[in-house]
Amino acid sequence: MKKSWPARFAENVRTYQGYPIGKTLEYLTDPEIISLAGGLPSPEVFQRSQVRQASAAALDADIDRILQYSPIPGEAALVDAVFRFLERDAIRIGRENIVITSGGQGGLDLAGRLLLNPSDTVLVDRPTFAGAIVAFQMQRPNFVGVDIEDDGSDIGGMRKQLEDLSARGHLPKFIYVVPDFQNPSGITISLAKREALLDLSHEFDVPIIEDSPYRDLRYRGETIPALFALDQQRGGGHVVGLYTFSKLFCPGVRVGFNIGPPEVIRRMTHLKEGAILNTPKWNQDMCTAFLTEWDLDDHLENCRAYYREKLDVFLGTMAEHLPPETGVTWTVPEGGLFLWVTVPDHIDTDELFFEAIEHKVAFVPGAQFYGERPERNHMRINFSFVSKEDLAEAVRRLAGCIKNRL
Repeated sequence: MKKSWPARFAENVRTYQGYPIGKTLEYLTDPEIISLAGGLPSPEVFQRSQVRQASAAALDADIDRILQYSPIPGEAALVDAVFRFLERDAIRIGRENIVITSGGQGGLDLAGRLLLNPSDTVLVDRPTFAGAIVAFQMQRPNFVGVDIEDDGSDIGGMRKQLEDLSARGHLPKFIYVVPDFQNPSGITISLAKREALLDLSHEFDVPIIEDSPYRDLRYRGETIPALFALDQQRGGGHVVGLYTFSKLFCPGVRVGFNIGPPEVIRRMTHLKEGAILNTPKWNQDMCTAFLTEWDLDDHLENCRAYYREKLDVFLGTMAEHLPPETGVTWTVPEGGLFLWVTVPDHIDTDELFFEAIEHKVAFVPGAQFYGERPERNHMRINFSFVSKEDLAEAVRRLAGCIKNRL
């Protein structure tokens, strides 16, 4: 009897469903829908003229190399530029500590494939980044989540989970966190909690994967040291850092980088060799120009000012249309591109999504951001992409849908 194709699939992917947010966006074909769903930076901050000029210069000077394969760990010029970029954060590394990746998602994929076997445990915040969940799910791990608090990870809850898992001989392979303006909640881990999280990492000998896509997009408050930098002060070796240029420069170039201990980066580079070989040189050259030839500080300040205004519009309109008596609450992030809205328990945001689509507004239902035990009365909101006028209109439409279900 002839086997069906699904019967031939590898066990790791037989039940794998891919990225749920991508499927959510398939519903947004109507141009009249105001989408607060995708995690898109605004084209208004893209450096179009600089890209055109840098691209022309690179092609004129080095077209044969650009059209050829390039070094798998990354172009030397970009690696050197990243070193200087990280020194702003008191992070100092060498070539043995870095591999250029194809965006943040590529970095997550390398981390998951390197560290996880089927049934291994990953300790995460609840909620956490859906892209990390789907990247790690390829290896069929078990997610153990601890509800995030207003100032970041619940350290006491994580300690309890680590103690319980240790007693059963199933310590997590790693702890995954987005410390700065977390996707989806917008919450930032306080300095005290970062130090306490490192204490747990060292005490239980469980490494931390630190995902940092939004770190430079702070609109208010003081910058908090990265976990990687704090770990280096202790001797290092317990944190692997994941970075991307998607939110700071533009997502279309698909370039990021992972940093960590030499043995980790060496093996990640081997995995990259087997998967994609090299990250395109032109893409890396544009990121090098972004870091070295253009005014990085001016660009980042422009992004901060632009997104700060949008966030303020969104928060103000939410307060106007969803007063406390509605029972609707939301986070107030100090940076990043997202915030987290919680509605009364009886409202299922998976169902609310389709009503919202009928009213020409979209969000991402919160259940997609849980590795286990999903909660269904939340939604992720992106405020960076649409105009300020559309943000205000989107809130009015969304508030109407929510009030219909109160």
